[in-house]
Amino acid sequence: MIRATDLRDRLGCSSFPQSLISSSQSHMSRQYTLQRTPVSTSIHLDYAAELNEQQLAAVTALPGPLLVIAGAGSGKTRTLTYRVAYLLENGIDPRNVLLLTFTNKAAREMLNRVANLLPVDASGLWGGTFHSVGNRILRRHGTALGYSSGFSIMDREDQKDLINTVVASAGIDPKEIRFPKGDVLAEIFSFVVNTEMPLEALLAEKFPYFLPLLDKIQDVRDRYEKKKKATNSMDFDDLLQKTLLMFQQHERIAEIYRRQFQFILVDEYQDTNKIQADLVDLLARDHRNLMVVGDDAQSIYSWRGANFQNIVEFPKRYPDAQVFKIEMNYRSVPEILEVANAAIAANVQQFRKHLSATRESKTVKPALVALNNSAEQAQFVAQRILELRDENIDPNDIAVLYRAHYHALELQLELSRRGIPYQITSGIRFFEQAHIKDVISFIRFVANPRDEVAFNRMVKLLPGIGNRTAENLWQAWESGVVAAGADRGSEMTAVPAGVNAPGYSFGDRLLAMNVPAKSKKMWTQLAHTLNEIAPGGEPNPPSEMITSIVEAIYDDYAKVNFANYQLRREDLDQLAAFARQFRDVNEFLSQLALISNVDAEAAAVQTNEKEAVNLSSVHQAKGLEFHTVFVIWLTDGMFPSSRSLDTRDALEEERRLFYVAITRARDELYLTYPHMRLSGGYGDVFQRPSRFLQEIPNDLLEDWQVKRS
Repeated sequence: MIRATDLRDRLGCSSFPQSLISSSQSHMSRQYTLQRTPVSTSIHLDYAAELNEQQLAAVTALPGPLLVIAGAGSGKTRTLTYRVAYLLENGIDPRNVLLLTFTNKAAREMLNRVANLLPVDASGLWGGTFHSVGNRILRRHGTALGYSSGFSIMDREDQKDLINTVVASAGIDPKEIRFPKGDVLAEIFSFVVNTEMPLEALLAEKFPYFLPLLDKIQDVRDRYEKKKKATNSMDFDDLLQKTLLMFQQHERIAEIYRRQFQFILVDEYQDTNKIQADLVDLLARDHRNLMVVGDDAQSIYSWRGANFQNIVEFPKRYPDAQVFKIEMNYRSVPEILEVANAAIAANVQQFRKHLSATRESKTVKPALVALNNSAEQAQFVAQRILELRDENIDPNDIAVLYRAHYHALELQLELSRRGIPYQITSGIRFFEQAHIKDVISFIRFVANPRDEVAFNRMVKLLPGIGNRTAENLWQAWESGVVAAGADRGSEMTAVPAGVNAPGYSFGDRLLAMNVPAKSKKMWTQLAHTLNEIAPGGEPNPPSEMITSIVEAIYDDYAKVNFANYQLRREDLDQLAAFARQFRDVNEFLSQLALISNVDAEAAAVQTNEKEAVNLSSVHQAKGLEFHTVFVIWLTDGMFPSSRSLDTRDALEEERRLFYVAITRARDELYLTYPHMRLSGGYGDVFQRPSRFLQEIPNDLLEDWQVKRS
């Protein structure tokens, strides 16, 4: 075990000169050190008794660059906590330690654990998220960049409003040229900062439909930067970007913090982006006492800017780095871990490791379950959940995981039918999402031309139409409907809602109405679309209507209004596929309404009983664990997603995502896939089992043959 003097000797100094932290002189000066109040340096903790051998080696490592590859369920947080305790117990001043995490809660929990382990005041230790630490530094030194210490931090809503103001000042009319909205621009600017990619390259990769607007978007970004400075405001990304910029431009300030933070520890390093890694490397440049902890096999956030190369290339950036692997898993039974090890084995870019179980075998292998179609898949999962509940498994300890939100569509319907409470941790329920309700509003309107709510939602999607204009248009439409009904006597009320007299035309009626000039073009498009989806007033089948609405109107709207346009488009395609089982529009809308009502009742039950099955995307489930996990829709094109099949890097991230899904399970794991699925325009489509399933040896899984009674 090393002593405090060993740690300080390795640094090349007898002690850190606290008296000189806040000053730096260009002339020769004498360094005078105020010693902190002595504390007992006798070892209070029996680290060998508290940690396994792999954890102990990482915790007690000598200073220098350290990479700790901590497998799923291996006690990563415990390792970091004990490393902090070890440094403090060996005489390192808490003020010389920086602990960077991805949530302030994680930092607080670790520091609380340290406080419980040691009778040492660790209040001087800097711990928190990258952004909170950046904010703290900028409050002290932001004047170097022209900001006062009282600068405002904008939330995303503030940021959107300021960007919209800038767009208007640039003379751009978003309604005329389909310019991205403030929310989307904020997302684009955030990607540029966090990935350090040039704007043009970023657009080409993620938003290719905006490339023709490159110059205008760049002009807005330049104006936005000036506006922030003029108003003494920063957005969330500035807390990183401006901190790094200040360090790069003002060596004196960078030196202060390089000298202060003698030991830097980073949690979840696989999730860091380019700018976060650059910030850490800059602060650790001189002393190189940097411990980064993470799991390359759980790097799954490239879509939001995380850079997988940060952890993979760490030994190249720090050739003298010590690499520790923690492979003892405390979460899952051996049978699940064997499947997890096999699932990740095919990845080329990885630190090879083998998770070993500390728990005893249950002799029950993970189940591989092939079903005929998505409806049968949903029925299987629902029935098995009820059986598990009868076996006294808490529903809160059961999770259904999927690659994309729309994969849970049929399952939500089935759980609702059976009265099984569920909670969605991956976002709001499928049919409650804005883009789903937007498209459904068109269908509701043609089914019932007196639906004011549907009319208002539909027309407000068009440029130049806000609340007041929509209200005026509704009054004009309503008076026209009444007049049309009067002309036909009692005919309109005598027939089912939405079914009109022969030759009835939504489009002709719309075209006769007065709309703002800037709305005229899209209003005409709306008229033609309504005629297309309800020729002669008679609605087409729901699936056909959805496809027409999306292609004619909503696709363009979604591109400029949603940063995650591609995911929303996939949802809408799946909605069209789901709707194929309904020929009648009223039956389709009734089912949606019933689902929503049952969902509301289930939510109320859930609130009272606090027992609900968890439905979640794999991304949202990272860091969680459950007694039983179902991973559904394991077919090629669904999981892995079709967008990931073109490049090795993308496919390897999908495989890591599959690995994360498997390692959420403690006791039981079910891997399911349907042979067939409904498609929006091509009928039933045959599904290939996911290539990831084919990479798992047959003897590690139990094949379940499902038959109907």
